[in-house]
Amino acid sequence: MARSLLRTALRGLSLAQVRHVTPVSFRQAGPEVLQVYRAVEREFGVLAPPVVLHAAAPGVLRASWVMLREIVLAPSLLDRGTKEAVAAAVSEANRCPYCVTVHTGTMAKFGGTTVDLADAGRFGADELPEALGVATTLQYFNRMVSIFLTERPMPPYAPKWLLGPVTGMLTGLIAAAGAAPPGRNPLPEAPLPQELAWAASSPDVANALARAKAVFDAAEIPSAVRGLLAAELSTWDGKPKGPSRAWVWDAADRVGPGDRAAARLALLTAFAPYQVDDDVIGNVRADDTALIGLTAWASMAAAVRATALAKSPTGS
Repeated sequence: MARSLLRTALRGLSLAQVRHVTPVSFRQAGPEVLQVYRAVEREFGVLAPPVVLHAAAPGVLRASWVMLREIVLAPSLLDRGTKEAVAAAVSEANRCPYCVTVHTGTMAKFGGTTVDLADAGRFGADELPEALGVATTLQYFNRMVSIFLTERPMPPYAPKWLLGPVTGMLTGLIAAAGAAPPGRNPLPEAPLPQELAWAASSPDVANALARAKAVFDAAEIPSAVRGLLAAELSTWDGKPKGPSRAWVWDAADRVGPGDRAAARLALLTAFAPYQVDDDVIGNVRADDTALIGLTAWASMAAAVRATALAKSPTGS
């Protein structure tokens, strides 16, 4: 009972961390969003802001939750501590302080130890698709979190000294939650894309990634923006672009004037989400649903490419 009351009390804390889009509360949530919210609290332990930020686009919300629960939370060959260690390492590499804080704390709660992402040999052949699945999931969430959440799992008005106690409380609730076994994937069936062929030997990972990617890919994105991001990703070596954002404006000039604002947001989402600011968001002039659709599509495209590069230096 006490744990349930605490989860309810923390809902406002979760909503207060969302920026650039209007968060959807339990009271405002429609049936599809409410179903996901209840599942998140039950299986993640708290109403996780990285999932909540998607609520303006219910289909995308469900797809993001499916990836998280099927690949990271659900019991599988890899123990949860190792999964959290992979999540923390990816988040550190992507410079996502919010995700580093949460996953480092959760890793400790589950008894995990730091992993070297370059040491794929530490995983067995059966475990590697799960590890890569966790990496892909966090590549996706790191980008969305960097754009739509505060830097730490705290409201922007909270004093910094509260970070430790609040993080300890949150990770304690997360560690105490129990996720159901994998296989509860409500998304429509979708074929596994060639770029995710490495997941084929793990049906739960393959289904979660393929079906979620199909949802993200269904967003209404201008064809010129799709083509531009695909071209930039095809030559990406995995290293940060920049350090300035001049390259974004130069690349976006290759599409028509009406698509340039969306192209800039898509490119920054994929390659430098921490550089997205109010002006970049505002110039797109899209509603919350479209903003989530655009950034989720770009985040997943970049996540798939980043995992391919980590798996093989040639991206194959």
